[in-house]
Amino acid sequence: MTEPLTPVTPRPVRFATVGQWWRDVTFLHWAVPPEPVAGFLPAGTRPDVLGGVTYVGLVPFRMHPIGGRVGPRLPYVGTFCETNVRLYSVDALGRRGVVFLSLDASRLVPVLGAQVSARLPYKWSAMRLERSGDLLTYTCRRIWPGPRGASSRVVVRVGPAVVPGELDRFLTARWGLHVAWHGRTLYLPNDHPEWPLHAAELVELDDGLVAAAGLAIPAGPPVSVLHSPGVPVRFGVPA
Repeated sequence: MTEPLTPVTPRPVRFATVGQWWRDVTFLHWAVPPEPVAGFLPAGTRPDVLGGVTYVGLVPFRMHPIGGRVGPRLPYVGTFCETNVRLYSVDALGRRGVVFLSLDASRLVPVLGAQVSARLPYKWSAMRLERSGDLLTYTCRRIWPGPRGASSRVVVRVGPAVVPGELDRFLTARWGLHVAWHGRTLYLPNDHPEWPLHAAELVELDDGLVAAAGLAIPAGPPVSVLHSPGVPVRFGVPA
């Protein structure tokens, strides 16, 4: 049985291994049929669907800091920009999760660390986040590994706070990630407060990261554009 969509985790993390702040988070999502993306998911998981479709997400934000409320802050690598391309999964135990196809980050040390320790598809990229009033501009150009030069530019105007609906929670209230690990599929849990969500207007989008992840370029504009000032996050022990 698939776990319900809830604004807070049904499984609070008891032994936090990593703490982070996710700040200035923008969520862009496109609806896609589940069949074309099923092959991108780890063994033992399937696309999570709502109303017969699943979603491709492009999510730029600012990480601040590694360590956060759990463990020491790390010099230099503590605050950086990140953009991920992600899909949505559910496993045999009914746990809803995220599957990352790529995670571009602007610090090489955490990129290398995450590639080795968690087998996550991190990429080293030149990235910036610029703010002008309610206008946010995220830029990314990949350095290593390839495809070198894959880039993204997202410009959004942040609007008023919204009361999350079913789709908003489906796309944002995710309490773990599924990752392939030496022939197994692990579930890495997390918890955080309820997302404070705002409506957002997509002003400009020029993205090559979704295609670089191997996905078909979504047709048309995103069906959901949301923004959050951010939440503190804790990650637990993989299961």
